[in-house]
Amino acid sequence: MQVTTWTLEQTTRPATPPGPLPADVRVDRALRISPEYARFLYGLVGGPWRWVDRLGWDRARWEQELTVPGTEHLVAYGDGQPLGYAHLQPQVHAAGSQVELRYFGLVETAIGRGLGRALLERAVAAAWTLPERHHLPPVRRVWLHTCSLDGPSALANYRARGFVVLDERVTDEDVPSAPLGSWVSTGGPGAG
Repeated sequence: MQVTTWTLEQTTRPATPPGPLPADVRVDRALRISPEYARFLYGLVGGPWRWVDRLGWDRARWEQELTVPGTEHLVAYGDGQPLGYAHLQPQVHAAGSQVELRYFGLVETAIGRGLGRALLERAVAAAWTLPERHHLPPVRRVWLHTCSLDGPSALANYRARGFVVLDERVTDEDVPSAPLGSWVSTGGPGAG
C-alpha cells in the first residue's frame, strides 16, 4: 500500500497554555509506564489505523524503548478508561534537547469530542517543559511523524497546534489490507 509520511516540527514554544479538557476527562502523566500498558495503549489506539510496526516487539524491546531518560506518557481518561495517549521521548544533542512525539492518538469512541486538540496541546506543553522534570538541556525542537495510516484529522490537528511540515514522502509499505481493530491489536482472543 502507498503510504504518505509527513515529518513536522515546532521550534518555538506555544505562547498560550492548553485549553480546557472536555467535561469528565482528565490527563495523567506517567513517568514509568509498564511495557504491558504501553503495548495495550498502542494497540487500543492504533488498531483502527493499521498501526502494526510494534505489535511484534517482545517485552525487552518495549522496556528498552520506555526506559530512555525523560520519556513520558500522557494518558487521557474518561469514564474510568483510557481515551487516548501521547508518548514523548527526548533526544539529547550538543545543541540541546529535541523531543519526539513518538505516538499520539485517541480511541475511536473519543474522536470528535475535542479531546484531540486538548490532549495534543498538553503533550506539546509537556514536551517543552521536560527539562523542568528531568536532567535535560533546554528543548530546541518538538517533532513528529504522521502518516496516511493515522486518523483523518491528525495532520490538520498538528498543523493547527503550530507544527510545520518539513518533509513529505510516499513509500510502498507492507501493511494489512484492513485495520486489525483494537481487539486484535491489544491481543484479544482470536488475535492470532
